[in-house]
This record gives sequence, structure tokens and C-alpha cells, in this order.
Amino acid sequence: MRFVDEAVVHVRAGKGGAGCIAFLREKYRPHGGPAGGDGGHGGDVVFVADGGLTTLLDFKFQPLLFAEPGEPGRGKSQHGKCATHLRLRVPAGTRLSDAETGERIGDLARAGDEVVAAHGGRGGRGNGRYATPTNQAPRYAQPGLPGEERMVRLELMLLADVGLVGYPNVGKSSLIRVVSAARPRVADYPFTTLVPHLGVVRLDDFDFVLADIPGLIEGAHRGDGLGTRFLRHLSRTRLLVHMLDVSGLTGRDAVEDFDRINRELELFDAELAAKPQIVVANKIDLAEARALLPDASARLAARGIEVRAVSTVTREGVTELLATIARRLREIDVAGDGETGVTGSHERL
Repeated sequence: MRFVDEAVVHVRAGKGGAGCIAFLREKYRPHGGPAGGDGGHGGDVVFVADGGLTTLLDFKFQPLLFAEPGEPGRGKSQHGKCATHLRLRVPAGTRLSDAETGERIGDLARAGDEVVAAHGGRGGRGNGRYATPTNQAPRYAQPGLPGEERMVRLELMLLADVGLVGYPNVGKSSLIRVVSAARPRVADYPFTTLVPHLGVVRLDDFDFVLADIPGLIEGAHRGDGLGTRFLRHLSRTRLLVHMLDVSGLTGRDAVEDFDRINRELELFDAELAAKPQIVVANKIDLAEARALLPDASARLAARGIEVRAVSTVTREGVTELLATIARRLREIDVAGDGETGVTGSHERL
């Protein structure tokens, strides 16, 4: 199934039913008085988070979403039926905003969360509501009010505990393949990964969700590469694993890459850049990486940053890395620092 993490839809809540103008006409009661019922309320447009969904693809094919109107009132003081609300299922982690003003509508972080994006119009009052001692036969009723209408932007932010960041082709997808059941496409060229991938890592007594986020290059905060389209997926993670290619085969310097990516995170969102990071030097199975690793490690150590070396090919250092990630997540939980990414991150009983 195609992954879609952004959509804009036109929603319109239902119009309220019109109030009725009617008079009671029964045998022996020729002047029974006004008996027009009220109209029913229009349906709301409600978005509901569903833990079983993973994409906004359906909304690409349904850009117009209209709730039903309320029924009009009837004679004999019968009120019209209120319309059923239009309930739209979206993946957990979906953020809603007004596409024209940017106003935040709601944040459906967990399954079961819901938010009303457009309220239905109130039903109109029937003429029976307007009878007074001085006007015992009112000949007017209230029309139903229109429902709210707006353009809604849906943005899906994946719920994960750990986000993998780094330049394309540093080995993020390879790591997620090695440590989980996820099977992202892996090849030796930039932007092999075009969509985020999630993998569940299971250790002896602890589970966590790892997200492979593509598209981080210099200028990503402006949308270069795949840029801002995927940067937001990191916002709910609690820990970042920053992967570096220390082989030098890309023609770039690993420490300079580290600084560039962190600069992009800072320019996109200062809170994102402040998240704790584990720095990982990948591809140490290569002789070039072995030769350059000490220099990169020393330069980062001078800043108080520890570098962990791994190879996703030989799996050297991977077990130790996972243990470190689990320990850091536990520490973050104890400190109460950061938003829990997913409900599935827990120690297994």
C-alpha cells in the first residue's frame, strides 16, 4: 500500500433542519394553536484516531467530505431528527490544522483520540416556540443554520521511540533491517528510502519502535531533498540515533556531516535539535572506515560526544548499540523527559 503522510480535505458539517410552521387542526379543536416542530441539528465532521491505520492514502481520493443535514421539523410539534455525525478514521499520530489560516485544530496522538473539525448547524425553531400571550398564532419559524466549512490539512507524524537520522546512504535502512522485522529497500545510492519505515526492536525485557527517516541533507529544513516532508516524523520520538559514514568514500567528512544535520534540525525545530542523541559510526567493516574512525571519534570526544562503532554488514557492535538505546530510553522514562512516542514501548511482563 502506498504511504501518504499529508493530505488536504474540504469538510462541511451538516446544515440544521428548518423549523416548521404548522397549526394544530383536530376535531373539536379548530384553533389548536401553533404546532410546528424544531429542525434537527446537522452532523459534525469528526476525525478519530485508529491504531490500525498507517497512511492517509484514502483522503487523497476523497477530498470532499460532507456530513448529513438535520431533518426539518414537522407538524404536531414533531421535531426533526438530528443527523448522524460523520466520523472519519485517521492513523494515530495525525495532526489537523486549518489549511488556510494554519490554526491548529487537533492532535490525535493515540488511538481513540478524536476531534471535531467542523460543527453541524443548529436546527431551526418551529413556530410553536414563538407563541406568546400577545401572539398566539405566530406564522414564522427559524431556518436551520449552516454547518461549519473549512479546508483541513492532515499531517501524519509517525509514533516511534527512536528516530534514525543522518545523510542518505549512511546505513539507516540497513540497521533497521538488521534489528527488526522491517524490510526497507536498501541500495548503494542516495534516497533509496523514499518513505519512513518503522521497526519494532525486541530485547529480553524491553521493546521499542525505531523509525528510519529519509531525506536529511543540507537544506532539508527548507524542503530540499525530501526535507520538511519527513522531518516532522521526528517530533514525537524521544531519542535520536545519529548515524555517520566514517569511510570517507562519499567524499564528505563525517564530523562535518554531523554538524550539518544538527544544524538542519535546529533550523527546523529547536526542540527537535535538543533531543538526546546517540552518535553511531557505521561501516567499520571497511578498511577505510577503520582508518578514519579514530580521528572522527577524537574530534567528537573533544566536545564530550561518545561515538559507538557498528557494522550493519557484519553486525559488529549492533547488540551493544541496542542495549545502549534501551538503557537511554529507560533513563528518559524515569526522568519523565520527552513525550512517549508509542504505547508499545514498554518492558514485557
